[in-house]
Amino acid sequence: MWKTAKNKEPTTNRRCFSIVHQYIQRFNEVSGGKSAVIRVKSMTPGVTITQHVVNIPEGKSTPDFESTPMSENTKEGKVAIFKVVVKGDPKPEVTWRRAKGPITDKDKFHSKYDESTGEHILEIVKVSGAETDTYKCYAANEYGKAVCKATLTVIEDSNHPSDFRKLLRRSKEKPGGESDERFWQAMLKADKKDYERICTEFGVSDLHLILKKLEEKKEERAHNNYQDGTTAYDENGTEGHSFSSGGRTKNSNLKVMQKGKGLHQEDEEVHLFNTGRDLTDEEAMLLSTELIFSTVDFVIKIQELKAQEGDDALFACVLTHPLPKITWTGKGSTLEEGAKCSITVSDHKLIHRLLIKDCNSLDQGIYSAVAGVKSCSAWLVVQAESDPASAGMRRARKTTVASGAPIDLEKIAVEQQIKKREEMEKILAAVKAKHKEGQVAAMDKKSEGNSIDNTLDNSGCATREGGKRLGKPKNKKRMRSGQMDFDKVTDSNEGDFQDDDDFTGSVKKSKNRKHGQNGEHEQMGEDPNEPTSEDEASYSDESEDSLDQHKRSRRAKQSKMLKKVNGESTCPEEYSGYDEIEGITGAPTHSRRKRRGPLTEDVVIDIGVHFICGLSDVNAVINETAELTCKLSSEDCEGAWFRDGKKISPDHNFSVTNDGAIHKLVIIRCDEEHSGKYRFEADGRKTEAMINVKDPPRFNHADLKAFSEPVTVKAGHNAIFKLQFLGHEPVKIKWYSEGEELLDDNNTKIEKSASHSRLLLSRCQRRDTGEIKIKLKNEHGFIEAISQLIVLDKPTLPLGPAEVTEGSAICIEFRWRPPKDDGGSPVINYMVERQQVGRNTWKKIGEIPGIPSYRDTDVDHGRKYCYRIRAVTAEGTSEVMETDEMQAGTLAFPGPPAPPKVVSAYDDCVNISWAPPSNTGGSRILGYVLEKRKKGSNLWSAVNATDELIKVKKYAVKDVVMGMEYEFRVTAVNLSGIGEYSNPSEFVFARDPKKPPGKVSNLKVTESSYSHFVLTWTKPEDKPEIQDEAKGYFVEIRPAECLDWSRCNPTRIITTSFSVKGLKSMNMYWVRVIAVNDGGESAPEELANYVLAIPSPVRPKFTNHKMKSFMVVKAGNSVRITVNFEASPWPHVMWIKDNVPVTKRVTITNSDGSSQLLIPSSERSDSGIYSILVKNLAGQETFSTEVRVTDDPKPPGPVVLEETVPGTVTVIWEPSPDEKRDDRLHYTVSKLDFTKGNWTTVAEKLFNNKCTVCNIMPGREYHFRVYAENDMGVSAPSESPTCWKEKKKEKRVVSIPTRKECDLRCAPTFIVPLKFHAAPKGYECYMSCAVKGNPKPRITWYRNHISLNTDTNYYISNTCGVCSMLVLRVGPRDMGEYTIAAENALGRAECSTVLTVKE
Repeated sequence: MWKTAKNKEPTTNRRCFSIVHQYIQRFNEVSGGKSAVIRVKSMTPGVTITQHVVNIPEGKSTPDFESTPMSENTKEGKVAIFKVVVKGDPKPEVTWRRAKGPITDKDKFHSKYDESTGEHILEIVKVSGAETDTYKCYAANEYGKAVCKATLTVIEDSNHPSDFRKLLRRSKEKPGGESDERFWQAMLKADKKDYERICTEFGVSDLHLILKKLEEKKEERAHNNYQDGTTAYDENGTEGHSFSSGGRTKNSNLKVMQKGKGLHQEDEEVHLFNTGRDLTDEEAMLLSTELIFSTVDFVIKIQELKAQEGDDALFACVLTHPLPKITWTGKGSTLEEGAKCSITVSDHKLIHRLLIKDCNSLDQGIYSAVAGVKSCSAWLVVQAESDPASAGMRRARKTTVASGAPIDLEKIAVEQQIKKREEMEKILAAVKAKHKEGQVAAMDKKSEGNSIDNTLDNSGCATREGGKRLGKPKNKKRMRSGQMDFDKVTDSNEGDFQDDDDFTGSVKKSKNRKHGQNGEHEQMGEDPNEPTSEDEASYSDESEDSLDQHKRSRRAKQSKMLKKVNGESTCPEEYSGYDEIEGITGAPTHSRRKRRGPLTEDVVIDIGVHFICGLSDVNAVINETAELTCKLSSEDCEGAWFRDGKKISPDHNFSVTNDGAIHKLVIIRCDEEHSGKYRFEADGRKTEAMINVKDPPRFNHADLKAFSEPVTVKAGHNAIFKLQFLGHEPVKIKWYSEGEELLDDNNTKIEKSASHSRLLLSRCQRRDTGEIKIKLKNEHGFIEAISQLIVLDKPTLPLGPAEVTEGSAICIEFRWRPPKDDGGSPVINYMVERQQVGRNTWKKIGEIPGIPSYRDTDVDHGRKYCYRIRAVTAEGTSEVMETDEMQAGTLAFPGPPAPPKVVSAYDDCVNISWAPPSNTGGSRILGYVLEKRKKGSNLWSAVNATDELIKVKKYAVKDVVMGMEYEFRVTAVNLSGIGEYSNPSEFVFARDPKKPPGKVSNLKVTESSYSHFVLTWTKPEDKPEIQDEAKGYFVEIRPAECLDWSRCNPTRIITTSFSVKGLKSMNMYWVRVIAVNDGGESAPEELANYVLAIPSPVRPKFTNHKMKSFMVVKAGNSVRITVNFEASPWPHVMWIKDNVPVTKRVTITNSDGSSQLLIPSSERSDSGIYSILVKNLAGQETFSTEVRVTDDPKPPGPVVLEETVPGTVTVIWEPSPDEKRDDRLHYTVSKLDFTKGNWTTVAEKLFNNKCTVCNIMPGREYHFRVYAENDMGVSAPSESPTCWKEKKKEKRVVSIPTRKECDLRCAPTFIVPLKFHAAPKGYECYMSCAVKGNPKPRITWYRNHISLNTDTNYYISNTCGVCSMLVLRVGPRDMGEYTIAAENALGRAECSTVLTVKE
C-alpha cells in the first residue's frame, strides 16, 4: 500500500482547449466570417450547450439550465406541465418545440414565466393521444444556446362506453404492468440502456423497485440452473465471467459449478477468474463493476447534519465492497465535483465523502448516496448565525460532521477489508480440499485397465503408449479434473488476487489458454514407435491455437512440483491425454497432448505458491519514499523484483525486504526516472503495478509552519506573507482572503517567481482580519497553505442602552454590554463620567476594571444623573457611550412575576416554581411571598411570612390537605416594598401523581371535504395502577411529504371528536390522537392509512327545484338550460337530445356544481327533449327538459262562409302553413257586427279548420276574421267576405229612445308585473310585463331612474299591451333597479324589478 496522497489526474485540458480555440479562430478567418460552434459541457445532466462565439466577455455567459423538465405520464383530458429554470447573462430567451409538429395552438399550449420562482412553464391542457411526443426547451442568447428535452406519454381514458370494446381488445393483446410475464422476459434479455424504454412500454413507473426485483429473478434463475446441473449464464446472452478484482462476492449471479463431482456443492460457489477470452481493461472494469453493484451495501450510512451558515458540511459513508465511484444527489439532482461540492474517495475505495462548501439556506434539503441498487439519505439543516453580535464579522470556516458518538471510518473500513480477506481464504481452503478429493478419485479411476509401459516426455508427464484411444467413448461427456478447476480459481497470469484496498481497481487483461469449441472426440491413433521431440508438445484443436512462451515456462515449473511415486515421474491430470473442459456455455472443448510414458497411480500434487494480495498502482511524489507490497501464500518462497523488464537489485535507491510472506520494495527517494511498470515474480507467479512519479507543488515543513503562524499588525500598517515552494513548472499561484481571490490593486501587491511568492497588504484595516490562503497548482496536483491576519485597532464604543439593576436613595447600579469589536485586544478598563441633570459639567469618576457594570453610591436622593462610558484597551480608547437619565431614591415596586407553575403534587406536598418579574422596579429583588387558596374560596392565605422571604424561585408547600384542590400566586419584594401579585396558577389536587392514560380506540374519519375532515374516537379505559382517566386530547397531523408532526389544537380538548381545518385540496395527511391527563401523555394512536382531503362520496342530486321541464324559444334566439347539482367526487356529466348525444353546435359548460347547455342561435330542428346525466361512483341522476323552438305563425288561408241552418254560419278556412310543423298551433275566430261596430271573439283554441257561429241575426251585416296562434304569438288575420247585407225596406219612423254611451276609458294598470332577473355576464336578458289602459298608454323604461328608450343596448317593444325589453349583452354596468312607467290622460302606473349579474 502506498503511503502518499491520492492520485490527482493531470490537468492538461486547458492547453488542449486553447488549441481548439486557435483552430476555430483559423476556421473563421478562412471561411470568411462563418462561425464554428463550440460544444460546452453542462453541469446539469441531459443539457446540450452550443457556444456561438470563441471569446465570451468577462461577466457574460452562455445559457444553461439549472433544472430540466421531468418526463410525464398523464391521463387523457388532464393537464401536463413542464417546468425549467434557466440562467445566463444576458438573460436567455426561452422557447418550446415538439418533435412531431408545431405548438402554435394557443388554446392547447400555454407558455408562461413565473417571476416568483423564476420558472418557465409549458402547460398542455386537455391532453390527448396526439400530444404524445418529445418536447424540447431552447434557451438562447447572443453567446450560445442550450437545449434539454422531456417526453410526454398520454394514457388513454377508456371510461367512455364507445371505448369498452377497444379496451377489451387491448387488454387481451397486452397485459400491463409488472405482472406480465413478457415484461420480465424482455427485461432479463435486454441491455441496461433499454430498461427505461421497456418499463415505459409496459406502463411501469417505479424503475428502482423493478431493478431490485430483476436482480432477485436473476439470482433465482441462476439457483434453478445450479440445481439442474447446468452452468449459469448472463441473461443478456453474454458468458458469465468473474475477475480477480471483483468476482469473490457470494451473491453474484455469475457462477460456474462442476456437474457430478469435484466442486458440486450447494453451500459453496466457486467463481471463475479466467474467462476463456481476452478482454480489454475497460470491459473487465465494466463487468467487475456490475458484479459488485448486485451485492454492495452500506456498512455506515450518511447521517443528518446541522451546520451553521457559512460552514462546510461533510457527509461520509462506508461500503461493504470497494467501488471507485458512487452517485451523490442533492434535492433531486445529481451532484458533480465543482466549486460548491467536493467528492472524495479513499484509497481502498470503501469510504466515500461529499463536502458541501460554504453552506447557506439554499443548500438545505435531502442528500442521497446511491451505490448500485442500494441508497441512503439524510437531511442537511442549515442554521442561521446564532450570535447577532458577530453577524458582520468574518470568522474561520468550520467543517460540520454527523453529531453523536464519533465513528472511526478508517477503522471500520479496515475491519471490512479483513472480513473480506478471511472470506476469500475460506473459499481457497475449500477449493484446495475439493481439489484433493477430486484428484484422488480421478487417479483411482484411471488406474483401472491394462498395464502399459510408461515413458516420460520432456515435461515430466507420464503418457500411455500402445493404447489405441484414451478417454471415453464418443459423444459421452467427461468431467473436468480438479486440477483444472483449481487453476481456474487460483492461477492467474496477471496476479491471482488483488488487494482489497483496490478490489475493483485495475483489472488486468487475462491471458488464458484457448480451447477448441467442437464437442467431438478424436482418437489419437499414433504409432507407439513414433519419435517425439523433447521440446515439442502437439495439440489437435480445431482452432490450432498455440501457447505463448510464458505459458510454457510456467508449466515447466509446475512439472517440477510433481512428486515421485514408486520411482516414476507423474504429472497432474491437467496434462493427461484427454482434458475435456466444459465451457462457459456448456459445450465441451477438447485439449489433447501426446504422451510418451505410462500413467501412474495415486498422484499427490502440490498446488504451489500463489498471491494472497497483489500489487496496486501508486502515485508517488518526487524526492519522497514510495512502497510496493504484496503477500504470498507461503513464507518460504523467494521472489524477484523487476522494473520495465529489468531485475532490481538493492542499492542506495531501492530497498528490498521480506517479512515472512510479505514482500516489500521501497524506493527511498523517488525521481522521475523511477516511473514505470514494476513486477514481482515468485515460483512462476507474478503481479504487476505502475508507479507514476509526479512533482506536485509542495512546501518545506519549516516554511509552512512559519507561514501558519498568525500575522498581527496595527491598523494602517502593512502585512507581508511569503512562502517558498517546490514543484514542476509552471505553477499557478493564487492568494485568497476569506475565500475571495486577491488581485493586484492599490492596497494589494502579489509577487510571483518559480520558487516563492509574496503578498503585501498595505494600510490594513480592522475589517481585513481573517483567513489568508495561498493555493498552488500545476499539472501534477495542487496544495494549499492557510494563515491568519489579525489587524489591531481601538475598540468600538460600548453597547447600550444601559440597564438599571438597582436604584435607591443611596445608590444607582447599572450595567451595559461590552463593545461589539474589541479591536483585537481585550478590554482592560472602562472610563466613567457623570453629569447631574441640569448642569453642564461632567465629573470624571475614573477608570474601573473591565467588568461592564458600575455602582454609584455618591448620589443625592431624588436627583437624576447621566453617565458617559469609554472602553480602554492596549490599542486605545473607544468612542463614548452616553446613558439615559437615572433617578436615585424613588419608590418603584416590582411588577408581577409570571403565574406559578406546578412542578409536582403529592398527598402532603405541592412543589411550585415561578419566573422573576420582568420589571424589578429599578432595584434588586430581595425575595418572594407565596399565597395559596382552596378552590371555591375567596380567601388567600400566606404560605410564608413577609419577614421570611423566599430567596429562590421555587417552594415546596407542605401545609395542604390530601385530596383538596389549590391554586397559588406569588409577589416579589424589592427595596421599595412588596410588588403586585401574579395571576393565579392552575388548580392542582394534593395527591400522588397520576399514571398517563392509555391509547384512544376506534379512531376514524366520519366526514371529509377539500378543506377539512372530522375525526371521532373512543376515550381510553381507566385501569387502576396501570393507566388513569384521560382529561383531554391533542390531535396532530403531518402532510405525507413532511416528517414533522404539528398539533391542530394548542390547548387540549375534552370532547372525543375534532374538525381539522385549513387543509389543501387533494393532499394526503397522516393523523394521530394523543390522550393526556395530569400524569402525562399517552402513546399516540395513528390511523392505519393516510387521509385524502376530498369530500365523502355523495350521490348526485339536483339543487335547483325551480328548473323548467318545458320551455318555448323563438327561432333565432338562444337556448340556455342551466342545471345546478351537488356530488362528490366530481361526477361525469353528459347531455343527450332525444337519447342521442348533442351535436357540436351545442355548447356545454361544466363548472363546480353546475352545468349549462347553450344553443347560441336556435332553429326549429333544435326542438326536442334534452336530458342531463350526472354520474359518479355513488350513483347517477337524470333531468329532462322539453325545448320547443318556434316563431310567430303564418296566417291561415282563405275563409269561406256557409249557411246550412238559419241563424248560424259555418266559417271554414284553409290551414296555416305552420300547422304541420307545430302541433300546438290553434286558431281563434272573431266576429264583427257592423251594427255594434266592435270585434268579439266567438271561438278560440280551435285545432280544426272550421267553426259554427250561432246567434246570427238575419238582415245584419257580419264580418269574420281567423287568427293562427301558437306559444310565440298570434298571426295576422285572414278575413272573410261580408255576410248578409241588410235589405232595403220601406222607411218607417221608429222612435228610438236615447241611450247613454258606455265610457270604456281607464287609467293604466299592470296585469302581469315584472319578475326578478339574474343573468350570467355576457348573455342576453329578457324582461316582459302586461299593461292595460284606454286610451293606449305611453310606455317608458328606466334603469336607476334614467330613461332607456334611446339606449341602443336595449331592444324595447310594446305589442298589444305586452311590454318587453331585451338587454343584448349583460355586463356589470347593467346591474340595478329597472322601472317601467305607463302613462295616459287618465293616470300613471309603475312596476319595478332588480337585475343581478353573475360572474
